[in-house]
Amino acid sequence: MDSTALLGMSLVCAMGAMSPGPSLAVVLRNTISGGRTQGIMTGIGHGIGFSIYAMIAVTGLSAILIADETKFDLLQWAGVIVLVWLSYNMLTYQPSDNPKEHQSSGRRGFAEGFMISFLNPKILVFLVAVFSQFIDPQMTDTDRVTMAVIAGIIDTTWYVLVAAVLSGTTVIDKLRENSTLIDRIIGVVLLVLALGLIVKSLI
Repeated sequence: MDSTALLGMSLVCAMGAMSPGPSLAVVLRNTISGGRTQGIMTGIGHGIGFSIYAMIAVTGLSAILIADETKFDLLQWAGVIVLVWLSYNMLTYQPSDNPKEHQSSGRRGFAEGFMISFLNPKILVFLVAVFSQFIDPQMTDTDRVTMAVIAGIIDTTWYVLVAAVLSGTTVIDKLRENSTLIDRIIGVVLLVLALGLIVKSLI
């Protein structure tokens, strides 16, 4: 794979990662509520889920999964359930004076990051659309795996950077002062996204 094609693919993946959506919302929320560690682990979890889809896309298994509407729909509905669950937690969250409830949880961050990514099969559709522009029949397996690895690294790096940079500024303190309001806003956003997916699935 030549450097020009690799750069083009990398730019498209970077723009996809940077686009606002539920993934960014969850990373921001976990960074605000749980601090740098929880935010970074959310980014890593998301990146691993994304990387799994990237590997599926380059190995050709994507055609089987996308063609199987039942499996695709099951993944999508599981994603909707996760969005509704996260939304409910954020909309009903009440601050507590108990310090244990404010401790960072890397495990929780990782799990939420992974779920929000892996249970979103549209990521696979996006990757197939991107990779199809750069894969050719003469490409070696090493080149294909390299594409998937680079895409996963880009996704992980973006969300880890968001968590690391945000948690290292004074902005995080101001956001924490309004954490309940931010939770409510992000909760509404995730609920709207979930309802949108439900409507699209039923139409």
